[in-house]
Amino acid sequence: MLEPLGDQIRIDAVREMRRDLHMRPFEAQRRVYLVFGAHLLNDEAADALLKDLEEPPEYAVIALVADEVGPLPDTIRSRCQAIPFRRLSERAVRAEVVARAPQLSEEEATSIARVASGRLDRAERLLDPASAKRRTALLETARSVYAPEFNAAAAARGLVEASRERAAEAKEREEAAVEDLDLTAREAEQRVKRAARGAEREELLASLEELASWYRDLVAAAAGAEKALVHVDRAEELREDGTLERLEGAERAAELVRETWRRFEEFQLSPTLALEALFVQLRRAFAGSITVAA
Repeated sequence: MLEPLGDQIRIDAVREMRRDLHMRPFEAQRRVYLVFGAHLLNDEAADALLKDLEEPPEYAVIALVADEVGPLPDTIRSRCQAIPFRRLSERAVRAEVVARAPQLSEEEATSIARVASGRLDRAERLLDPASAKRRTALLETARSVYAPEFNAAAAARGLVEASRERAAEAKEREEAAVEDLDLTAREAEQRVKRAARGAEREELLASLEELASWYRDLVAAAAGAEKALVHVDRAEELREDGTLERLEGAERAAELVRETWRRFEEFQLSPTLALEALFVQLRRAFAGSITVAA
């Protein structure tokens, strides 16, 4: 297996793999190489790998696993057979949720399956008590946007702190995992840092996805389309919050969150500043439907 060291796969790692690649297997009929994070190949590493992708030994299978194909050079992509992985159906995810947590109500299991959006790893995390607690806090934040008292800076801090909490959990797990691996101190440190950064980013993006789905649910509730709700375990709250007065604001809010998600996906943004700006915009979206008690 070949994995990124830090934020790149460098040429030295590819050269080491190539030395092994041209050694015939002694017992098995094939050698199989898994290159994880292939989208992080730097230019030199990609060029070094290209020749063996063009003319691999007959006994070798090389699998490049990438989060996205855009960063991969055309020369690499043209010499590989693409095998896309699609998200699972809601039914398949829900069946797995019920199998792992039979104590959940039907509404809770359905909601987790829908929030997971076809990803078993996300469904598994949502079943974790710490993750469930973060999700509850996130939905309280989503509702606070159209409550009389709201603090955009505090809401942004809450999401950032939740993502850092997830990063700390990932760091702890990875530190335990690298103890059993034959890695140099620098390699172990880089691997732990990468796991923490990845978990923090993933938690932030997942939080934005759920925020968008909450405001989308407000639209569905206001329109009387409760069967389309993602958060079916919060149907009562959505019925209360999803008023016709909030319909236009909810539509705008869902789009604002999706746009922020796209920016985080494409650019290196400051989470605190970007999220505070988002919550200020969300507050403005609902401005016409906020009633302040006299």
